[in-house]
Amino acid sequence: MKLDRQRLQEAVKSVRGHVRHLVPDGNVDANQVAVNELAWAVARTDAALATADWADETGDELAADAARAAIADAVTCIEGRPVAETIDQGLLFARIADAYRPLEDVGSSPEQRMLRETFREFARREIEPRAASIHRDNLDIPESILRGLGDLGAFGLSIPEAYGGSQGETEDFEAMLIVTEELSRASLAAGGSLVTRPEILVRALVRGGTEHQKRRWLPPIASGEELVAVATTEPDFGSDVASLKCRADRVENGWLVNGTKLWCTFAGRAEILMLLLRTADSGHRGLSVFVAEKPTFAGHHFSFQQPEGGMLEGRAIPTIGYRGMHTFELSFHKFLLPDDALVGGDAWMNRGFYLQMESFAMGRLQTAGRAVGLMQAALDDALSYAHARIVFAKRVADFELPRVMLGRMIMQVVSARRLSYRAAQLLQTGGGQMEASLAKLYASRMAEHVTRDAVQLHGGMGYGEETDVSRYFLDARVLSIFEGAEEVLALRVIGKALLAGN
Repeated sequence: MKLDRQRLQEAVKSVRGHVRHLVPDGNVDANQVAVNELAWAVARTDAALATADWADETGDELAADAARAAIADAVTCIEGRPVAETIDQGLLFARIADAYRPLEDVGSSPEQRMLRETFREFARREIEPRAASIHRDNLDIPESILRGLGDLGAFGLSIPEAYGGSQGETEDFEAMLIVTEELSRASLAAGGSLVTRPEILVRALVRGGTEHQKRRWLPPIASGEELVAVATTEPDFGSDVASLKCRADRVENGWLVNGTKLWCTFAGRAEILMLLLRTADSGHRGLSVFVAEKPTFAGHHFSFQQPEGGMLEGRAIPTIGYRGMHTFELSFHKFLLPDDALVGGDAWMNRGFYLQMESFAMGRLQTAGRAVGLMQAALDDALSYAHARIVFAKRVADFELPRVMLGRMIMQVVSARRLSYRAAQLLQTGGGQMEASLAKLYASRMAEHVTRDAVQLHGGMGYGEETDVSRYFLDARVLSIFEGAEEVLALRVIGKALLAGN
């Protein structure tokens, strides 16, 4: 494997040098195609090398095959390969499929295995039986799921023990990934995504909140008593956060909010809204983070009028997948927030952009975890169907091409998981910001590939709603869009960092 590593590292080094030549001043807009290719070359390389490091550490033979396949796949994508090498790669994929066994716990500690089993059992009992109907009928998430997750401490993973959470002296991002994976394996919208929203606000409160704000909001978030939604995007501004227009203007008794927010997931059911609002006319330096409190509402529409006359209206936007939490358009009209709704008080006035961006790094890592859980579910179903389905007097899994497809899917799941865990380890040591974006970029795209192939292996049944793989396929499509659109991450986060030499 050493020679394969060297070949891959030389290939990505060549790409980096070529792109630096094309974009000497680091201006990603001067050649977006080149910078995008660089970001993807690095993502594939880092995923393959993270898998290889894990295989070396564990000494697991199947893990080693997965690493060889990941390296070969990355080399193929970067420099292309002769037909003979491509055939050899296919045979390796087939061997991986033949020898497959679950790999998520290989190299894990006993505590991590126990955590995974706890949330897997909950997801199987409470989420899986309801996931299909929530998706098909666009139902609200049952309260039993929300209460159960609160009882398990899922909403307090990143909240310090002093404020009611389970985080000790050091943060455990790998534990968060394990929980997110297992819940997403049962349902992306009714499982894994439930723990992402509070994480984003929790990060901002722990980093910049006043002591009063921490004690007011963190304990009920940790217990699940109060649920969270995050409102950042606007109708004309998605990833271009610095151009947001929805305003909060200071008045005698607090702040008046006017404007519209879009794609605010879970805004109806949530009691707490995290708002990124304009407080000064100076780009990203004129934004502040606020917390708005509201009653909980069921269904797809709500209207909340304050005693002072302010109004908040919400309308759920119909979507092809990712159903259950409902994603809202919010309209604020003279909506009054108290003085202490400004996170961090005047010390963080007009500095909310930085709080939000730090929080988004964790959201991106969690999105990678959500992608891994979703594609693991698709892989499990594809393996089961391929071994049970008989065509032309043989099991689907006994034909060479399906075996190659399954082996490639296994490699994609494994490498996405290992890249995510590596980013988690780096975040725990104070780095990992770009790596979290790399993990999100890679895992989200791999989820599309894996769920697509799962549908394909199911044949006509994969296109019917009677099988869960159709839901996985639709849900996977959102992963490359939210928490930082794929192209924006590749160009303006990853590409800029790479060209700057970081």
